[in-house]
Amino acid sequence: MTSAGTLSFDEFGRPFIILRDQSTKTRLKGKEAHKSHILAARAVATTLRTSLGPNGMDKMMVSPDGEVTITNDGATILSMMDVHHQIARLLVELSKSQDDEVGDGTTGVVVLAGALLEQAEELLDRGIHPIRIADGYELAARIALERLDQISETFPVQADNVEPLVQTAMTSLGSKIINRCQRKMAEIAVQAILSVADLERRDVDFELIKVEGKVGGKLEETMLVRGVVIDKDMSHPQMPKTIRDARMAILTCPFEPPKPKTKYGLHVSSVEDYRKLRQYEKEKFEEMIKQVKDTGANLVICQWGFDDEANHMLLANELPAVRWVGGPEIELIAIATGGRIVPRFSELTTEKLGQAGLVREMTFGTTKDRMLVIEECQNSRAVTIFIRGGNKMIIEEAKRSLHDALCVIRNLVRDNRIVYGGGATEIACALEVAKEADKISTIEQYAMRAFADALETVPMALAENSGLNPIHTLADVKAEQLAQGNPVLGIDCLQKGTNDMRTQHVIETLIGKKQQISLATQLVKMILKIDDIRSPGQGEDLM
Repeated sequence: MTSAGTLSFDEFGRPFIILRDQSTKTRLKGKEAHKSHILAARAVATTLRTSLGPNGMDKMMVSPDGEVTITNDGATILSMMDVHHQIARLLVELSKSQDDEVGDGTTGVVVLAGALLEQAEELLDRGIHPIRIADGYELAARIALERLDQISETFPVQADNVEPLVQTAMTSLGSKIINRCQRKMAEIAVQAILSVADLERRDVDFELIKVEGKVGGKLEETMLVRGVVIDKDMSHPQMPKTIRDARMAILTCPFEPPKPKTKYGLHVSSVEDYRKLRQYEKEKFEEMIKQVKDTGANLVICQWGFDDEANHMLLANELPAVRWVGGPEIELIAIATGGRIVPRFSELTTEKLGQAGLVREMTFGTTKDRMLVIEECQNSRAVTIFIRGGNKMIIEEAKRSLHDALCVIRNLVRDNRIVYGGGATEIACALEVAKEADKISTIEQYAMRAFADALETVPMALAENSGLNPIHTLADVKAEQLAQGNPVLGIDCLQKGTNDMRTQHVIETLIGKKQQISLATQLVKMILKIDDIRSPGQGEDLM
C-alpha cells in the first residue's frame, strides 16, 4: 500500500487512499486532450502524405546502428519511426493492420485517418460534441461503403488470361522504386500467385511462395523459379554441381555417431582406445551412408552440419550432400518435392524420399557465392521469386514491393471485384456522402460533410505529389464526375492526357479500398471518444 499511497480514515471511519506523487503526474482533459490527439495524428499523416501515389517521395530511415532503409511503403516507414505519443502509435498499428489484412494501401489509410481527425478539429472548435461527430462519421462511412459496392466492377481471374491481373499488379508497383521494371515484376507476381492458387476454392497458399534476393546483377535479372532456391551449396567442392532425377533424403538428424542423452564422460587412456573410437565412428558413418543409399537416395539435405571426415566419406561413396539447411527451407523442400522430413536414420524409407527433375548449383559473377536451385519438382505449386539488385537496399525494397503486388493479386483471387484508383473512388464516395448529408436534418450532417472533405484529401495529395495545382485539378475532376456521372474519372498523375482511370488501367481491389475506409473510421471514432489523459510526469517511471 505504501508504494501506491497512504490509507487514511475520515471522521466517520470510512477508509480512503491518498495517492502519492499526484502533483507530478500530467493530465489533459476535454478539448485539450482532443487537440493533443489530433496534433500527434496529423504529424504522422503529414509525414506519409508526400509518399502517396506514383510520384510519391521516398523516405530514408536510419536505424540506431546505422543501417539505412529507403522506402515509400507506409507500413515500413511507420514501423521504423521512433514514435512516443500514444495516439501516434495507434496510427502505426492502423497501418500494420491494413498491411496484415490487405497488404496494400498502407499509406492511404493513414493519410485518410489524419484528414478525418483534421476535419474533426474544426467541428470541435465549432462546439459540436465528439460523440455526434463520431456518429456522423459512422453514417458517412456506411454510405461510402455502399457507394463502393455500386461502382465496383467484376474482374476476370483466369489462368489463360493474365493481362487484367498484370495491369492491377502494375498499379500497386507504380509508386515503388522498382517501377522501371514494373511490367516484368507484375508478370512475375501474377505467375507466382497463379502457380499456388486454387481458383475453384478461391484460395492462395502464401507459404508456397518464397522470396530470395542476392546482391549483384541488375533488377531486370529477377526471375521466377518453379521450385526452391536455397542460399547453400554442396558440402564438398568436388561433389557434382548438377543432379538430374534427384531422389533426396531430407534429414533433421546429424551425420555423427549417436550420443547418450544424459551427461557422460569419455576417457581415452591409450592409443588403442583412440583407434577403437575412430574405427567406431567410421563404422557408424558407413552405416548411416549405407542406410541412405539403400533407399535409392542420390542427394542428402541435412538440417545439421557434419565434420570433414563425414564429408569425405560422403564424397567417397558418391553421395552429394547439402548441410546447415534452415527449418523453413527444409519444410519448403519437403512440400515441393513430395518428400517427408526424417528425424532418425532408422526411419528412412524409399517412400519418404523427395523427388525433383533437376538440382543445380548457381554461381554469380566473379564471387564465390553459390546457391542451390531445386527445379521440376513433384509438387509444381511451390515457387521462388529470385531478386537481383545493385545493393541490399534495392533488394529489400523490391521484396516489400513484390509483397504488396502479391497481396493485391491474392485479394483479387479471393474477391474479384475492383474499383478504379487515381482518387476516382474517393471523389465518387465524397460526392455521394455530401449528397446524402443534405437529406439529414440533425447535427450529424456537419460531420458527414467533413467526412466528404476528408475523402478528397487523397486525390488532392496525389495531385500535389505529381506537381499539379491540387485545388484546381480536384475541382476540375469533381466537376467532370458530377456532369458525366462517371465514377472512373480521377487525377492524371502520370500526365497521359486523360482522367479516365479505366483507360489508364489504374485498378485497385474493392476489398482493399473498403478496408481503408472502415479501419480509418473506426480508429478516428475511438480517438474522438478519449477525453482524459493521465500520464506520469517527468522523471517518473512509465511502468
